[in-house]
Amino acid sequence: MAELRQYQGKLVFGLDIGTRSIVGTVGYRNKDRFCVVAQRYKEHETRAMLDGQIHDIGKVGAAIEEVKCQLEEAIGRKLDEVCIAAAGRVLRTVTTQAEQEFVQEREVTEEDVYALAAMAVESAYEEFNKSNDTGMRFYCVGHSVIRYYMNHYPMGNLEGHKAKTIGADLIVTFLPEDVVDGLYKAVELAGLHVANLTLEPIAAIQVAIPEMFRMLNIALVDVGAGTSDISITKDGAIIAYGMIPAAGDCLTEIIARHCLVDFGTAEQIKRGAGEQECVEYQDIMGLTQKITSTDVLALLQPELAKMTGAVASCIRELNGDKAVSAVFVVGGGGTIPGYTQMLAEALDIVKERVAVRGEEVMGKIDFLEENAARTSLMVTPIGICLNFYEQSNNFVFLTFNNKRIKIYDNNKIAVVDAAMQAEFPNNALFPKRGPELNFTIGGKTRIVRGLPGEAAVITLNGETADIHTPVHANDVVAVRESTAGEAARMTISQLPEFHDAIQVIVNDKKISLSKFASVNGELKSGYYEIRNHDRIEFLNYFTVGQIAEFMDVQIDPRYNLYVNNTAADLDTPVYENFSVIWTLEELRFDVSKEPAEEVQDIDEWLTETVKTVTAEAVKPEVDWRKPIEEAAFSDKPETAPESKIPVTVHVTVNNRPVVLRGKKSYVFVEVFDYIDFDLSKPQGPSVDTILNGEPAEYMRELKDGDIIDIHWRK
Repeated sequence: MAELRQYQGKLVFGLDIGTRSIVGTVGYRNKDRFCVVAQRYKEHETRAMLDGQIHDIGKVGAAIEEVKCQLEEAIGRKLDEVCIAAAGRVLRTVTTQAEQEFVQEREVTEEDVYALAAMAVESAYEEFNKSNDTGMRFYCVGHSVIRYYMNHYPMGNLEGHKAKTIGADLIVTFLPEDVVDGLYKAVELAGLHVANLTLEPIAAIQVAIPEMFRMLNIALVDVGAGTSDISITKDGAIIAYGMIPAAGDCLTEIIARHCLVDFGTAEQIKRGAGEQECVEYQDIMGLTQKITSTDVLALLQPELAKMTGAVASCIRELNGDKAVSAVFVVGGGGTIPGYTQMLAEALDIVKERVAVRGEEVMGKIDFLEENAARTSLMVTPIGICLNFYEQSNNFVFLTFNNKRIKIYDNNKIAVVDAAMQAEFPNNALFPKRGPELNFTIGGKTRIVRGLPGEAAVITLNGETADIHTPVHANDVVAVRESTAGEAARMTISQLPEFHDAIQVIVNDKKISLSKFASVNGELKSGYYEIRNHDRIEFLNYFTVGQIAEFMDVQIDPRYNLYVNNTAADLDTPVYENFSVIWTLEELRFDVSKEPAEEVQDIDEWLTETVKTVTAEAVKPEVDWRKPIEEAAFSDKPETAPESKIPVTVHVTVNNRPVVLRGKKSYVFVEVFDYIDFDLSKPQGPSVDTILNGEPAEYMRELKDGDIIDIHWRK
């Protein structure tokens, strides 16, 4: 290999894998010009390709490798990536539209334009698959933008403009899987990876019809050996692609049959007919023969007329049943004498408007090698290189769990995209939760989710990766399926409601009781493990018997039971803030007497009354708890005087709980003994006293749960 050379730009390797020959081109772009560093050409030794499709992958791969080695020697560096083009055999096209609306008007970036085109290509791919009834798998091999739209108006170039909505019309082209696979496999056998795949007419038009000429209605015909690929321009865009499976090889086969020679000798006779008056050759019998160029052309004229007629019909069909204004012809098959004239006649246009284009369209191509070919054969190879800069999206191959897959490359492929292409289950990528637990609490559905399992273990080329890791051609992805977690489990004690408590007062002692849980009608402890479809109720009360059991107290059958000073039994429900008394004595309650005389000035009376009361709460006249406790261990119950039975009253004063205990009854005015309200220092004209939302009567008896509001009037 020659010594390493330096170039001004990144080298691009384009390879035109034709039916008769392989042309390799290496170059780089320098501003608006393309510099061809080196070109190499090799003909197939056998008919390893027919009609643009590879028939012998091994032989084509060997020919590609030979061209690659020659180019590596010429440029002094290794080549490992290549851009290729496919012939239009069984070509299918889809015209599609895409539109992207932004949240607000903003400047359109290059990435926005690319994303718009990618959206259109993906939409066309889905649309094509719906109508594909051939039984073959097709792949997108290229696309062309017909026109862009900015805020619904046509626009030549969106980048840099401010827009709220952008859109595009595209032609997307598809070829069968076997055509694409054969090209990729042959390239891989030569030690190369495909960097870009396009269609031959798309590549040729990059050079043959510059953008400034695409306002005109022009047809480009790339006449190869096996196919004639056609593209049409109009109004500044490429509007259609087509193909007919007839080209130079059809003419060569006629010569081979007429002259009794092999295909290679017939090809030499065909080429010689355009360069010399008489061609000498040997037939299969080894006899030397001669044929004039005039005879050769006369022999080929019927087939040439048939071929050009088919091309003209395809052009009219693609152009809306009209002839184009002019035709550019490229490729070796179009150089046969008489081809352009017969095509002009078939299209019914003047012959000067149908011409072979070679060096004439290479005004912006610089050749760094001396004696470099500038013929029409070089148009497509150079166009393949240029297409790399315009359209770097195609299908790439990679390995997913030991399976070779092909995926459309939009330059944003991630592991998750490869998994979808390989039909790897989506739920196998993400952690799976164990079975959930469903039950009801108070009639309302409650769901506890199972525990998450482990995520899929992903490696990319042996390195740890995740589903968002980008992948590229020939990467090796391995995914170990995610696992499911444990089923949901929960006990009664783990429910938030279990920790709620009921406050009750038992024999003047405040007791906190955890709520009971009823499961499917049965009481359960906090250790009970909830099952699917259980019906759980948390009771907001306890019976007297349950309270005694909780306190580990044995209720003597002789005890009198009271709930809120009302006779009760063991099954009587006790709710929040209820009082419970069990005693051997029967409790009796006297009604408080009214004051002896009517109070004229209630505020004055209240002030004088409070002055006579000490700040401390009134102590009970009798400690009634002691007889109760002693009674539990005595055979003979003690009897307390009926007038000495104390009561306990729970009220709320100014939003704060107050307990009044030690007397047989209480009236409203006595609440001042239990609150901090200084009547000796007036802070207003009078005192407002409210009992249960109404003006209070000072001698009204207080009851459990009364709500009192006392404040200075403003």
